[in-house]
Amino acid sequence: MPKKSILFVPLFLIAITMLSCKKEALPKPASHLRLDYTEASYRRFESPCHYSFEMNSDAIIKDEKECGFTIHYPKMKATIYLSYKPVNGNINKLLRDAQKLTYEHVIKADDIVEQPFLNTKQKVFGMFYQVDGNAATNSQFYATDSTKHFLTGSIYFYAKPNFDSIMPAASYVKNDMQRLLETLKWK
Repeated sequence: MPKKSILFVPLFLIAITMLSCKKEALPKPASHLRLDYTEASYRRFESPCHYSFEMNSDAIIKDEKECGFTIHYPKMKATIYLSYKPVNGNINKLLRDAQKLTYEHVIKADDIVEQPFLNTKQKVFGMFYQVDGNAATNSQFYATDSTKHFLTGSIYFYAKPNFDSIMPAASYVKNDMQRLLETLKWK
């Protein structure tokens, strides 16, 4: 008997020690991606072409062909593409092409929200589109005075379209696009 109790006591103490050293398992709290962007400040861009607008001071603008421009957001890996066309009795075709460009994304989009735009003082009329879902572009617009000028703009990210991941950046640049449209002036 004494031999069994001599073995039992140390084994019992070792087992108790091992069992008591385990930490209680706690679930990890949910984490969320946090992207902080500086508050936007704007500057006026005077195009050598037929229009001007306000753009984000942190963005880089590059001249493209035929009065088009690209506005780059290097920190967000995003670009706004602006394309200018003169109106020469072809306003219906230009409107159809702009709408067609937006609705090509309907396959991947969850929703396309149209927001008409009207600035009678500056004679700027158009449409702003917000494309929700995993489409290649999240925001687009067209603007015209219906007699001489027609401008389209769209945003693209250099990343796989995953709306949840790029939503903070897409929202930031969408606000910049709306500011561009609201401050657009024809020359």
